[in-house]
Amino acid sequence: MFNAVRQPGVQGVVLAAAGILMVTMGIRQSFGLFVNPINADTGLGLVAISFALAIAQFCWGAVQPVAGILADKYGPKPVLSYGLLILAIGCALTPFIQNSFGLIFTVGLLTAIGSGASSFSVLIGAAAQRLPAEVRGSASGIINAGGSLGQFVFAPLAQKLIAVFGWMGALWALAVAALAALPLINKVTGQSNSPHNAASGQSGTEAKLWPTLRRALSDRSYALIHLGFFTCGFHVAFLVTHLPGEVELCGLPASVASWSLALIGLANIAGSLYAGAAVSRHRSKHILALMYASRALLIGWYLLMPKTEWTFYIFAVGLGLTWLATVPPTAAIVGKLFGTRYLATLFGLTLFSHQVGGFLGAYLGGLAVTAFGDFSWMWYADIALALLAAAANLPIREARIERIQAQPA
Repeated sequence: MFNAVRQPGVQGVVLAAAGILMVTMGIRQSFGLFVNPINADTGLGLVAISFALAIAQFCWGAVQPVAGILADKYGPKPVLSYGLLILAIGCALTPFIQNSFGLIFTVGLLTAIGSGASSFSVLIGAAAQRLPAEVRGSASGIINAGGSLGQFVFAPLAQKLIAVFGWMGALWALAVAALAALPLINKVTGQSNSPHNAASGQSGTEAKLWPTLRRALSDRSYALIHLGFFTCGFHVAFLVTHLPGEVELCGLPASVASWSLALIGLANIAGSLYAGAAVSRHRSKHILALMYASRALLIGWYLLMPKTEWTFYIFAVGLGLTWLATVPPTAAIVGKLFGTRYLATLFGLTLFSHQVGGFLGAYLGGLAVTAFGDFSWMWYADIALALLAAAANLPIREARIERIQAQPA
C-alpha cells in the first residue's frame, strides 16, 4: 500500500492532505471534552451546549457540498485557506462567549464551517485530481488515517491543556494549531489557484456540474449511500459528543474519556489504511456492510459488560477500526458511479447526509440524558440504525472488482 504512494509527486500531496485533516479533525473531534468545563464555568446547561455541538455537526456537513462546489469551480487552495482561518477564529472567540446564542455562533457555525471547508470532501477531491487512478484508493486511506491520527493526538492533548490552562487557554492553543496547518495547503493544491483538470472557462465547468448533480440525485445507489452514511454520522457524533458524559455517569475519571477518544483515533489509523487498500480488492459496498454490522455487535457487547476503564478501552479500539474507515469505500463508490471531476461536490453531499445524522446523534444524546438520566435509549437506537445501514449498502450498484491473474510462462 505504501509503495503505491511513493511515486514522485504523490507522497507530498498525500502526506500534506493527511496533515491538514489531522489538525481539522483532531480539533473537531476534541470538542466533547469541553462540554463539562464550559457547563461548569458558564452554567449554560448540557442541553444548550449539546444543541450548539449538534448545530456544529449539521453545519460541518452542510458546508461540505458548498465547499466542494467552490473547490471544483475556483480551485481548492482558497477554500482550504479560508477554512483554516475560520476554524482558528471560531476557537479563539469561544472563550469570550457567555450565552447559548454566542456558543452556537462560534462553535456551531464558525468552527464547523472552518473545519468542514478544510476536511474530507475538498482534501480527497483535490488529491484525486492530482493523483493517478491506481493510487487513489490507497491515498484516500492514508489521508483518512491523518484525521484519525489527529483524534489520537488532540484528544489527550486537549485534555491536558484543559487541566493545565483551563478550557479557555486550551481553545486558544487549538486556534494556533489551525493556523500552523496553513503552509501545507500548497503541497496539496500546487501553486495554482485553478481547479485541476477543469474545462477552460467557468461557463464550461458550470455546464458539466449541474447535469452530473441531477443525475446523481436521481440515482438509487447514490440515495442508499446517503442512507448508510447518515447512520454513520449519528453514531460518530453521539459518541464523540457524549462519551465523556457516559464515562462520568459510570463513575470513572475524565482521563478515561480522553484516552478512549485517543484509542478510537489510533485504531482508526489501522482501519483507514486497511479500508483504503481493501477498496482495490473488494467491492466497497460489502466493506461498508460489514463495518456497520460490526458496530451493532460491538455496542451490544458494550451494553452487556461491566463499565470499567478496560471495557471502555476495548470498546474504543473496536469502534476505532471502523470509526471513519467508512470514508474511503464511500468515496470510492461515489467516484466509480460518477467519476472524479466533481468528487468534492458529490462526496460533499454524502457528508452532508452524514452530518444530518450527526446533528441528531449529538442533540438527541443531550435530550436523552436530561430526560432519562442515562444514554440507554441512544444505544438501542444506535444498534438499530447500524443494522439498517448494513442492509442499505448491499443493493448499491457497484461493478465487481476485476482481478488480473498472472499468465503461465
